Amino acid sequence: MDLFEKLRTNLGPIGSSSRELKAHHYFAFPKLEGELGPHMMFQGKKMLNWSLNNYLGLANHPEVRKIDAEAAAEWGLAYPMGARMMSGNSDLHEELEGQLAEFVGKEDAFLLNYGYQGVMSAIESVVDYRDVIVYDAECHACLIDGIRLHKAKMGEYYKFNHNDIDSLEKNLQRATKKAAEKGGGILVITEGVFGMSGKVGSLKEIVALKEKYDFKLLVDDAHGFGTMGPTGAGVGEMQGCQDGIDLYFSTFAKSMAAIGAFIAGDHDIIMYLKYNMRSQTYAKALPMPYVIGGMKRLELIKKHPELREKLWENVRALQEGLRARGLNIGDTTSPVTPVLLQSEGGVPEATALVRDLRENRGIFCSIVVYPVVPKGVIMLRIIPTAAHSLEDVEYTLNAFTEVSEKLSQGYYRESAQNGLAEVALVPSEVAKTIAE
Repeated sequence: MDLFEKLRTNLGPIGSSSRELKAHHYFAFPKLEGELGPHMMFQGKKMLNWSLNNYLGLANHPEVRKIDAEAAAEWGLAYPMGARMMSGNSDLHEELEGQLAEFVGKEDAFLLNYGYQGVMSAIESVVDYRDVIVYDAECHACLIDGIRLHKAKMGEYYKFNHNDIDSLEKNLQRATKKAAEKGGGILVITEGVFGMSGKVGSLKEIVALKEKYDFKLLVDDAHGFGTMGPTGAGVGEMQGCQDGIDLYFSTFAKSMAAIGAFIAGDHDIIMYLKYNMRSQTYAKALPMPYVIGGMKRLELIKKHPELREKLWENVRALQEGLRARGLNIGDTTSPVTPVLLQSEGGVPEATALVRDLRENRGIFCSIVVYPVVPKGVIMLRIIPTAAHSLEDVEYTLNAFTEVSEKLSQGYYRESAQNGLAEVALVPSEVAKTIAE
């Protein structure tokens, strides 16, 4: 059998659906153009963009753009060459690590090239076949893939119901017995902010269980870093339990609007990770412009709380407005804002709705359908940022109210039955009214 033949004829669950709906470059792999921010271009139309995790608006902050350009001009994108362990280390890499550790209240930190492969590798290096992992059912894919690496080493793992402390305790009891049998330890894995629902992890309650059970806690706070807590140091700071987090992880891809990530904890443990994380040992060091740019971004987060205050002003206006209009946004207590709409028309109805939002109202946001959410639900995921305006919020509230009414009246189901191309479109000039 030709190994590649199955790849040509089957793009997998996501790709196959995209092919059937002719969704490539529209619903999948869309091309947003122009300056990063709340107003961008998509297929020649101006869009009010709610899809970027640019929480604090740093992507195009003038100080960030200036330091990025200066660092690239001075250092280029090659320096330093090689992996950190061999020839790619520098004083600036270690300086940023120290700043990150201090900011999140830990002894030390390790700078990572990317968040996804970084945290996968951290999990794989911390636990071996004798150890047991206990993880939240709604953990991000990067954490799940790290757990799969643990499984590949014949390690044990248990899943607890999302944010359910009783379920966690039951699984900790199971894990304690299994770890004792195998002579290993326990690692609990959860998130600070769950990126799909916007729910905040029950970190304080999890840390409290350390009084009864012997385990270490790894928290992925990608959406909490920079946005949550009095200083932006994350959900652990917000809940007053940062000291109980043994390994604190975050990516730069959200509030920092950059490439890279870090993991922080006790000095001895971070030193172990520096010598044992395969994704870093065998990969080129983070280029110097990203390191210098990272320090500038962290400086702005620390020195300009008004960025976080503006973010939360927009979050409150958006979320309170959606609820006032009878729209369901679940239990989010973070900037992540899921709008949950009832739909029996499946993917075709959902795609017709999103085409209406984009083509007729000039609103670009992410769409999530089954199996990520239950059958009969369409999730429109909105990410407010400090760069948005209250006028952007008001425009979106009115548009979502209209779309919700059309959905309940069966408009999109009928449009889907007639084919996606039959969704009534109006000239792109309509979109020009959006906060020009």
